[in-house]
Amino acid sequence: MYQIKTYNAIAKEGLDTFKENYQVNTGQEPDAYMIRSIDLHDYQFEPGLLAIARCGAGFNNIPLDACSEQGIAVFNTPGGNANAVKEVVIALMVIANRNLIEAANWSAQNVGEDISLRTEREKSRFNGHELFGKRLAVIGMGHVGSLVANAAIDLGMDVIGYDPYLSVDAAWNLTARVQRAATLADAVKGADFITVHVPKSEETTGMINQELLAQVKPGAILFNYSRLGIVDNQAAVAALANGQLGQYVTDFGEDCLQDNPKVTITPHLGGSTKEAEINCAKMAVDELTQYLETGNTTNAVNLPDVVAPFTSQHRFTIIHRNIPNMLGQISTAIAKAEVNIDNLVNRAKGEYAYTMVDVGELTAEQTEILTTTLNQIDAVSRVRLLDRPKQ
Repeated sequence: MYQIKTYNAIAKEGLDTFKENYQVNTGQEPDAYMIRSIDLHDYQFEPGLLAIARCGAGFNNIPLDACSEQGIAVFNTPGGNANAVKEVVIALMVIANRNLIEAANWSAQNVGEDISLRTEREKSRFNGHELFGKRLAVIGMGHVGSLVANAAIDLGMDVIGYDPYLSVDAAWNLTARVQRAATLADAVKGADFITVHVPKSEETTGMINQELLAQVKPGAILFNYSRLGIVDNQAAVAALANGQLGQYVTDFGEDCLQDNPKVTITPHLGGSTKEAEINCAKMAVDELTQYLETGNTTNAVNLPDVVAPFTSQHRFTIIHRNIPNMLGQISTAIAKAEVNIDNLVNRAKGEYAYTMVDVGELTAEQTEILTTTLNQIDAVSRVRLLDRPKQ
């Protein structure tokens, strides 16, 4: 029986997809966590914790280095809330371009018998612009960025995208009418709208900065529905003050943005729809069950994605540092135990690697020797022995 512990509110429709050999929030020694926004950086993980699934794309609330050292696989659910983020960005582009919030606030504060006359007289102050024919720069062409780009094309916009790491899968999802910029500066130059959809990393933190904003078209509208810190908010405030930016719309508030009439802040609503929460929960359940039962890793964050058919009687899964001679040590240990290897898969991701070794029948003595020997290898974080799932 596998024990799952949840943090935050995880969609019941997703949790209901766990099979009967799973229990949720009933045991004291969880095999896996399912989380959303809880910050785990100062958390003491149980020794038996095997995996953490983040029901969402971001994972900056999870201490990846500590998890890798302790042999905990971390997963996210990329694309699970992509449509939700796309819809809110497109909606806010319309709202910002048509001054709808300002107009609605005016209407709410002006009532009386002559409201119709005053509306006709003063509505011109809220005249906006259409999206049709405007230029949109999309920074990051992954799950969300590609959807935003395609939707903008459908609205008649001129779209240019920038992503030096554009994957083949993402490229297939893009309409051919989306232009590709060679540099970030080329993407934002001349754009009426700029929207950012990149993961947060050392490389992307502060990528929309004072230097870049100095090169945008005066009056451009900037959107950040990615992560706090990707846009230098102080630089954005300065650009709003000097007219380089016309508006700034973001899902991540900071003190420097408060009480600025040119700033619209939403309370982290980008992926907050019932549908997105359900999609992400279902994806997380599938990732966890695959990993716990077969060792296969899909959408792993701190480990490489490794998927192989489980046809042998047993499978060893080994999380270890990505250093020379690890495969030699693993295969030598298996050979000394007089066990034949049916299949071996090894891949690396950064400082860590993941090895799956399929073997046939094992005696109790061989199981004990192998498990002990593999765990004694200095660079190994965790060893698991799995039995082939019953069909």
